Amino acid sequence: MPTLDLALPLHAHDHSHEHPHDHLLQAVLHTRARSVALVQGLSDADCTVQSMPDASPAKWHLAHTTWFFEEFILAPHLPGYRVFDPAFRYLFNSYYDTVGPRHPRPQRGLLTRPPLEQILAFRAHVDAALQRLTREAAPASLLELGLHHEQQHQELLLTDLLHLFAQNPLYPAYRVAPGPMPGAQNPAPVRWVSFSGGLTDIGHADERFAFDNEGPRHRVWLDDYALAHRPVCNADWLDFIADDGYATPALWLADGWRWVQEQNIRAPAYWQTHGDGFHTQTMTLHGLQPLLPQAPVTHLSFYEADAYARWAGARLPTEFEWEAASRRQPLSSATPAQFADHPWRFPLPADDLATDGLQTLWGGVWEWTASAYLPYPGFHPAPGAVGEYNGKFMSGQMVLRGGSCATPPGHIRPSYRNFFYPHQRWQFTGLRLARA
Repeated sequence: MPTLDLALPLHAHDHSHEHPHDHLLQAVLHTRARSVALVQGLSDADCTVQSMPDASPAKWHLAHTTWFFEEFILAPHLPGYRVFDPAFRYLFNSYYDTVGPRHPRPQRGLLTRPPLEQILAFRAHVDAALQRLTREAAPASLLELGLHHEQQHQELLLTDLLHLFAQNPLYPAYRVAPGPMPGAQNPAPVRWVSFSGGLTDIGHADERFAFDNEGPRHRVWLDDYALAHRPVCNADWLDFIADDGYATPALWLADGWRWVQEQNIRAPAYWQTHGDGFHTQTMTLHGLQPLLPQAPVTHLSFYEADAYARWAGARLPTEFEWEAASRRQPLSSATPAQFADHPWRFPLPADDLATDGLQTLWGGVWEWTASAYLPYPGFHPAPGAVGEYNGKFMSGQMVLRGGSCATPPGHIRPSYRNFFYPHQRWQFTGLRLARA
């Protein structure tokens, strides 16, 4: 797959004489325009409120991604660059201790000032400066990192808005649904797709973009294994609930059982209980929608995914099993571009007749794996502040693979390693079963 989103609208002229940096810069600016498009129609209040410490306001995402380009690219590489506002270095630093102190993460929602209008002016100021970068001065590797960093925040912006709107008893829609939801259907029974084991190459393999945590490429031993042809769906999860899955301690890890009890967890996040006790709706970016039995279940913690796999007599795949299997599944099975005027931002059911292989592998829900988020053999973070990007988080988290319905399509690849703490579930997180 291409490093950049090559579906971006190029001008109708001959590009044969363009320098590669020209195309990279165009891709950066197009990606940044997409971020602004994501907040079209939202109020300043919508973009300011922070619904929990794990989430950030949309306004903060817009500013932080802009700060990234200003801090790491423009200030050191564009002669004469004028910083937009010196205070933003403190306000919109995320976790780069090497850069300096920062505003506390849980208090990002208290930043009623600067207003959204000023944040958009900050973005315009930085975009104009990016266009002044010469081919000689443009640090290509940092520009590409900034592009993919912004794509990460586009997904976070959407999932953080979903969490915010789910706290509102009006259940507002972020976007109107682009069409009628599919009709409710019984999901197809699980089929098992077998894979041969052996010594297997894992990790980023070519010169296209990858984050540092996707390498170095190395070999692991895999025994023969099988994966379910589809992710676990809502109907499966309703069976788990009906069988007292949330009330059976033998299914749960000790930390997971404590979490279930302390948080009174009885269903995936955003499921709505009808007056008769049945789950019939779920909160989505399109507002309340019917709970489709055949759609992938989403907004699960690792604890829930692990308990369900045990209940089902199976297990979660390792991240290495998942990656090895995914390399046999074409990326053409990913969801279409997510940035149309009115795209679906909801994990839709798979076409069960589409293939005999793995279905909904790309761009449906992030799939929890059994693998702890740890460095690959020989991993070394990059020097300087950008070395804090991934390596410092390699403790206490679990790996997810595959991308979600909120992931920009150019951001999905077999070696991509997402990671979250076991209790977190505000992302589009689900699971696929594995067995020997």
